[in-house]
Amino acid sequence: MSADVPENIAKLRRGAVPLRHIAIIMDGNGRWAQRRLMPRTAGHRAGVKSVRRVIEACGQRGVEALTLFAFSSENWRRPRKEVGTLMDLFFTALDDEARNLHENKVQLRVIGERSAFGERLREKIADVEALTANNTGLKLVIAANYGGRWDIARAARRIAERVRAGELEPADIDEAVVGAEMCLADLPEPDLFIRTGGEQRISNFLLWQLTYTELYFTPVLWPDFNEKHLDEAIAAFTRRQRRFGHTGEQVEKLENA
Repeated sequence: MSADVPENIAKLRRGAVPLRHIAIIMDGNGRWAQRRLMPRTAGHRAGVKSVRRVIEACGQRGVEALTLFAFSSENWRRPRKEVGTLMDLFFTALDDEARNLHENKVQLRVIGERSAFGERLREKIADVEALTANNTGLKLVIAANYGGRWDIARAARRIAERVRAGELEPADIDEAVVGAEMCLADLPEPDLFIRTGGEQRISNFLLWQLTYTELYFTPVLWPDFNEKHLDEAIAAFTRRQRRFGHTGEQVEKLENA
């Protein structure tokens, strides 16, 4: 970690404030381009550079997992040309960054319904996942053609199949059973959620997983988001008291025990 990282970030890395998983909605690419009288697709291309910066920064700051919302299940409603550009950028980014991710021990995983993607893109996703599967560094999750409601419905279908197969009784279905069938069940739930671009919505992202996540919204458009902005979000996180249903007094007693 560089010497100019704020002291509270250094404390966070030493375990004073647990921050294992960051989830980000990367919003504002189109508006960034429009403000520069450029096509929206230029904003998406500029946004790829911010992805690279944030992945590197999270690795340097000791973050265990980073989940990026790249393409929602609702984004198919956008203009066909824009969607096509997004798919092309996704393929190109995977192709360009695969070796760099692997050399930096980043493990890549893509969550979402892949059947809507072309065969070429599906194969590239599978190739990069296989290449990085045994890496022990940052766990990078790309949510593409993903929706939180899709995730919950998928889990429900899997549980229904287990019940039909006689593996599970309906009375045994609880939060733990459902949670085990969700995407990212093997990762800690996000500690910090960041949304760039000024909007203050979750937008069908990780609905199950964000139950106790600290939310942070910034007006900075995604192509402008950099290490400084990430540190500002982390610093805001360190100032919050996470209660998980307890009172503030109970948390303080636990912290001082």
